[in-house]
Amino acid sequence: MSDSSPPTPHSNPPVLTTRLGRAAAVARLVALDESGQLLTVHVKLAAQALGRSERTVWRWLAEARSTGRHTPRTRTRFTITPEIRQLLVLWGGNASAVHRELHRRAPADLGHKVPSLATLHRALRRDLTSGDRAGLTHGEAARRAYDVFGQRPPTERNAAWEGDHKCVPVQVWVEDELMQPWVTWFIDCATAAITGVAITPHQPSTDAVLAALRTALDRTGDFGPAGGLPGLVRVDRGKEYLAPAVSMALGQFVVPVVDLPPYTPHLKGSIEALNDAVEEMLFVSLPRYTRQLQLTGHRVADPDAPALTFEAFVQLLLEWVQWWNTEHKPKRLAGRTPLEAWRADPTPVYDVPAEQLAFFGLQDDGRTRTITTHGVQWRKRHYIADWMVGLAGTRVSLRYLPHHETSIEVFDLHGAHLGSAFLASAATPEQVRQVRGARTAKARRLRADAKAAAKLRRERFEAVTVAEPPQRLQAMTEQEAENELSEAATLDLSRLANPGYIPHQASCDDWARPLPPDTAASDSLEDSA
Repeated sequence: MSDSSPPTPHSNPPVLTTRLGRAAAVARLVALDESGQLLTVHVKLAAQALGRSERTVWRWLAEARSTGRHTPRTRTRFTITPEIRQLLVLWGGNASAVHRELHRRAPADLGHKVPSLATLHRALRRDLTSGDRAGLTHGEAARRAYDVFGQRPPTERNAAWEGDHKCVPVQVWVEDELMQPWVTWFIDCATAAITGVAITPHQPSTDAVLAALRTALDRTGDFGPAGGLPGLVRVDRGKEYLAPAVSMALGQFVVPVVDLPPYTPHLKGSIEALNDAVEEMLFVSLPRYTRQLQLTGHRVADPDAPALTFEAFVQLLLEWVQWWNTEHKPKRLAGRTPLEAWRADPTPVYDVPAEQLAFFGLQDDGRTRTITTHGVQWRKRHYIADWMVGLAGTRVSLRYLPHHETSIEVFDLHGAHLGSAFLASAATPEQVRQVRGARTAKARRLRADAKAAAKLRRERFEAVTVAEPPQRLQAMTEQEAENELSEAATLDLSRLANPGYIPHQASCDDWARPLPPDTAASDSLEDSA
C-alpha cells in the first residue's frame, strides 16, 4: 500500500467521537467544496476516519450546503423541569408516583402532554446525575456520597494536626450509671500518628481539649516520641476547640487554629478516618455496643450483657491507641507504622519546655488577691496549702484549669509559681454521693409530673376508615366540665387577690352616717309640704 492511501480503521469509533468528528470533517469538506478543491478521495477519507459510509458523508455535506449546519439535527425531547425535581422530593424519588401526579395535574393544563413512564425514566437517567437522584431521594448526605474530593498534597510531620470529639457508641459504668463516654484526640496528618488523647464520661468541654493538647505537646509521655508543636490545628467549629482558653494556650506558641466550615468532614479526612477506624476495630467488639445488629422488634441479641467499667474502657482504648501507633500499618504509609513514619521524617520538631508545659492551658482572671489566715479566696471559697504558712498578707495571682475547681495554681506578682492550693471545705465523697442522689430524685419527680401533665393535655380520637370529622374518645360529662372550670376560676381569682388587703372595721357610734337614698327622698318631700 502506498503512502498516499488512507488508513483503514480497525473498528468503529465511539458515538461521541463520531459526533465530534462530524462537525470538523463536514466543516473541512464544505471549505474544500467552496474553493473548488473537493474530491471523492476527501469524502472517502472522512468516511473511513469516522466509521461511516461514503453515502452518509455525502448526505452530511448536502445538509450542510442547504442548511449551513455541520452537526446532527437536535430532536425535541422531554426534559426534567424544576417542577419534576420538586415532585421527586415530595414523593421520595418514586418515579411512578411522580408520573401519577403528572397525570393528575394534566387536566388543569390542557396544553401539557404527560410523557410515558419509560420516557420519564430515561429523562431522569439522562438529565440527573447519580448524586442528584440520591439527593432528591435521601437528602444532602446521600448526595455527597457521589461527590469527588481531592487530597491535600503530602506534608512533613507536625505540619498540620486535626482534632475532633467522638461519642463512643458503648455504654460503660460510671458511678452506678450507664453512660456513653467521649474521646477527644489529635492526629498528625502526615504520619497518621495519634499525638494526644483525653477521655471523659460525659460530653467534653474545654478542659478535655486542653488535656488532650497537653499530652500531644509532651513527647515524653505515653504517646511519644510523636508530638511537639504543630504548624496548625484544624477543627470543625466545635465550641470547645474555639474557646478563648484553647486559642490563648496555642496562641502563646504561635499555633493557629483553623476553623473549618460546618458539615464539611472531607476537609479533615485524617481525623474522620480515625473515628471510623476505632469503631470498626475496637468499639464494635465491646459489650453494650449501641449499634449492634438488631432482631425483630428492635431487640438486641444480648440485652443483659455486662458493661465495662469506665476505668476498664479507658485502659482498652489507650492500649488500642498504642497498637495504632506502633503496630498498625495504614495503606498510605507504604508498609510502615505511624511511629516508623514519624521517626523516618527528618523535619525538625519543636518541643515545649517542661516549665511551660506544666501550666499549659491555665486561665488567669486578671485580679490580684491576698493570702489571709484562711488562705486565698476565689469565687467565694477558700483554698489553702501547707506552703502558705507564714505568707499571710502576700499579694498573689491565681490561674486555674476550666471546670477544675478543686485546686488552683498560685503565682506571685512577678509570675513565679508559688505552689498549688486546694479547696479548704471540700465535701466528703459520701456527701457528694448523697447530694447527687437528691438531685436525681428531684429530676425524676419533675419528669413524672411533666409526663402526667402531658397526659392531661393529650387528645385521643377514634380511628376512621372514611373521610369524616374526628370523634374524641375521652368523653367528659357536663358536671365534670363545670367542676374543672370552677376550680380554674377559683385558682385565677386567688392569684389576683391582694395578700396585703385589710378589711374595713366597724365605724364608731358618734360618726355621722349618710342616710339611705329612700329616707333622704321622703324627708325632702315633707319639708317642701
